[in-house]
Amino acid sequence: MVSRRDVGSWISGPSSVAQGRDDDWPGRRLGRPRQGAGSVARVGRRLLAVGVDWALASAISAAFLDGDPWGTLAVFGLAQLVLVGTLGMGVGHALLGMRVVRLDGGWAGPGRAAVRTLLLCLAVPALVWDRDQRGMHDRAAGTVLVLR
Repeated sequence: MVSRRDVGSWISGPSSVAQGRDDDWPGRRLGRPRQGAGSVARVGRRLLAVGVDWALASAISAAFLDGDPWGTLAVFGLAQLVLVGTLGMGVGHALLGMRVVRLDGGWAGPGRAAVRTLLLCLAVPALVWDRDQRGMHDRAAGTVLVLR
């Protein structure tokens, strides 16, 4: 059974203080702040953002591609590739105050966006993350999703 505290940690991230550690947080090993601008975006916010992007892709697919599932995936992937590659964020990221950056904080660029998007479209890499709450797609691309 999922507790109220577990649900809250999905949105805000696990509390290291509640776990008895006040010296660790997602992104610490990457030189990221504990909270605020530049901190690692938590899982709940990330999932909500991908849900927004998938809903938009589904609507476009329904309107122009008869709701074809492969068409929806293509629209989703194209949007991620173009928007993350040029602006550093998809629509869901923008609405929820996040952006994709290189580990050093610089612009991710089209190459990293392509790697990230390809793996994101496979779904499984995005659902497996490390201690810094980076999905396998971000690890492979050398990127991190941070708060703006």
